[in-house]
Amino acid sequence: MALRIEDYAMIGDCHTAALVGNDGSIDWLCLPRFDSASTFGALLGTEDHGRWLIAPTGHATSTRRYIEDTFILVTTWTTPDGVVEVTDVMPHGDRRADLLRSVRGISGSVRLHVDLRIRFGYADAVPWIRQIAEDGGHALIAIAGPDALVVRGPALSPQNESHITEFVVAAGEKVEFALTWYPSHRPPPARLDADRGIEATTKWWQDWASACTAAPEYHDAVHRSLLVLRALTHEDTGGIVAAATTSLPEKFGG
Repeated sequence: MALRIEDYAMIGDCHTAALVGNDGSIDWLCLPRFDSASTFGALLGTEDHGRWLIAPTGHATSTRRYIEDTFILVTTWTTPDGVVEVTDVMPHGDRRADLLRSVRGISGSVRLHVDLRIRFGYADAVPWIRQIAEDGGHALIAIAGPDALVVRGPALSPQNESHITEFVVAAGEKVEFALTWYPSHRPPPARLDADRGIEATTKWWQDWASACTAAPEYHDAVHRSLLVLRALTHEDTGGIVAAATTSLPEKFGG
């Protein structure tokens, strides 16, 4: 079941946006544009309408923050066995539709679960999926009609109409996942350098925010409000979407 709208955080690349729940699940994402049909649509239904979950397997609590003046989301999971951070970012400026999820061990050793359910066309299209070995890693390729995704990272095992895995991250270790949309008549795009993408995206957001001025007592609220408007502005057309989703809740708590 979808969370309350206030339990989601937004990430974006000024072409589209994803909503990341405080349970570690991406429940809304349209690719490659704001006005494209959804690839993850659990926000409007259930997990079977598409989602991408990365979260600890057992009891855990989470806190979240954006890297200052950016839309790079860092979720810190605390478990009885240790602490991990998950960094979610949609890299800006590469003219690609990418989503990176980087898991880093902070302390102890934490087991995490991944559940990937790709549903194109507002969950009307369950894609054909194949898995291939690549130099330096593993890739899952999903295709339905004109849409295709390549998901790189640890190998995922099919289970009904989802793909799952579990892995353990210890302190100092890092596990990275990268999802990229591309037109299905073309070959998959090359693997993205995650560290470089995060670094360049951080700089772009912070450079943009540095031009905004506000009284010190309102600095944080004004900057975040302006950043939200920028994230909802399509980079090519300058059009501002009313919401990152198809609509807004009709009542508080919706």
